[in-house]
Amino acid sequence: MSELETRALRENILIGLNITFQKLVLEKKRSNSELAFAEKGKVIKVKAVEI
Repeated sequence: MSELETRALRENILIGLNITFQKLVLEKKRSNSELAFAEKGKVIKVKAVEI
């Protein structure tokens, strides 16, 4: 796989991850749920409506 193909693949993966995260946040907002993130080794829960 050439460097150009690798970059294109990486871009497509990042775009897919971004779309998936947006869909997850929308679904969590609909169900009034929380999302959990890790920051400096601690778990932080955030209401989806705050994102």
